[in-house]
Amino acid sequence: MARVHEKIANVRKDFLHKLSRKLVNENQVIITENLAVKNMVKNHNLAKAISDASWSEFTTMLSYKAGNDGKIYQEIDRFFPSSKTCSVCLNRIRELPLDVRSWQCQNCGTKHDRDVNAAINIRDEGLRILALGTSATANGRDVRPKVGRKNSVSKAVPNEVGSPIRHAVG
Repeated sequence: MARVHEKIANVRKDFLHKLSRKLVNENQVIITENLAVKNMVKNHNLAKAISDASWSEFTTMLSYKAGNDGKIYQEIDRFFPSSKTCSVCLNRIRELPLDVRSWQCQNCGTKHDRDVNAAINIRDEGLRILALGTSATANGRDVRPKVGRKNSVSKAVPNEVGSPIRHAVG
């Protein structure tokens, strides 16, 4: 039984290596969604399928292979509403249950496949982040909700050699 499990693991890892290599070879920029796999596995109905997909291992492979080849690997925050936003007019709907696989935008009337629409939005958001160099949304707020205590590092003052802004310490 252990040999069978080892063979399955080796076949999966081989597939992930081949697919990640193919994607890195064919693209200059790779954009993925930063999924909370650990939290997703808590759903007992989906846990086996999510674990079998090896998303975390796949994104790790994409990241290091892209870095080694001088390509760009960008992750989109998991809280970005990629499925709920119309990729044509950027109208966002309030609710979209997981069982709804297609929907029509009430603003522009475009019919969307949930996964294709999300992929377009993830691509566009990743390119926007790369162009602007920030993960803030268009209205100036972060996508990730602020929870917990404030980070004191955000008030740090740059004082490095070669830094464009140098401040006197003291």
